[in-house]
Amino acid sequence: MYGKAFAPEYQGALTTLSVNSSLTDVLAAGTEELRAAERAGRHGEAARSGLAVAEAHRRLGRIGEADHAWKASYRAARRAGDTAAMAWALWSGGTLARQRGEFALARRLLQLAADLGERGGDVVVRGYSLAGLAETGRIQGDYAAVTRLHEQLLAEARRRGEARHTVWALEGIAQIHRNTGAYDTAYALFEEAAGIAARADDRRGHAWALRGLADIVSVRDKDTARALALLSEAETICRAMKLSGALAYNHKMRGNVLYRAGRYAEARGLYEQALAGFRAMSEPRGEALARLGLVKSQARLGRDSTETQAQLAELARTLERIGLKHAREMVARAQEELGVEVVEVVR
Repeated sequence: MYGKAFAPEYQGALTTLSVNSSLTDVLAAGTEELRAAERAGRHGEAARSGLAVAEAHRRLGRIGEADHAWKASYRAARRAGDTAAMAWALWSGGTLARQRGEFALARRLLQLAADLGERGGDVVVRGYSLAGLAETGRIQGDYAAVTRLHEQLLAEARRRGEARHTVWALEGIAQIHRNTGAYDTAYALFEEAAGIAARADDRRGHAWALRGLADIVSVRDKDTARALALLSEAETICRAMKLSGALAYNHKMRGNVLYRAGRYAEARGLYEQALAGFRAMSEPRGEALARLGLVKSQARLGRDSTETQAQLAELARTLERIGLKHAREMVARAQEELGVEVVEVVR
């Protein structure tokens, strides 16, 4: 049995905030509590309210503010001698680094966070940090290296009845199966995640699960209408909670669905919308994937093949630099699909 989802990153005076609280509300409440704690010299409380501020900024796409906030939270935790709070700040910093495409830094910070979490006796931040390491590897396409860790974390989350973490792990494993062509398995896992998230009132997790289901429905079943309906349901959640990153990925997936249906002009518009969203929040991975969809759509709409080839070659170099193994393979498939010369990536 799973209880109602909760947000362990909302700590101290902010524990009353819901996992579904609007990020603007979280930012306002966190900033107020942070200022009060700083005035009173309560370093531990400043660290914990600062964590919420950092996470709100990150999820809203305010990268510079998020970077400042997690570092300030870490300094306050260190002054307070609070090992667990230090671990949470490092987790936030590592998650931000992954969002920025700085994968080596992300792994370093998340490993430090996991170690400090274990030292400080906080199993939750340890679990979140290990999950961050697993997600970093999955995003980079290192499936063999992180599948077992995903499954281990899923088992731990199920054992403790942590709905939010269970949903995260199910979605991660589902994405690995989807990317390796096991669509039926992926669908079943996304469906289970959606059900748990709905019952636990984890709206963010539910939105991501709906996006995963839409992808499978589109690529496996060719059911464009149902896929778009699932994405519309997820988009409503993203807008209500001000989930900038999730919304941009929703738009990119909508572009994918329309592209698969041969609706290239509509797909182009959605990729352009997603690209603007990713650029606004300095999200290089999402930006590169949206650019890939945009290049493919433009090629289908008659763009010169020489220009398409040049753009795909440049994208391949970008993805090599970022370190996205699976996405690089996507560029190669796009080159083959569009009938342009495959250009070797210079390492």
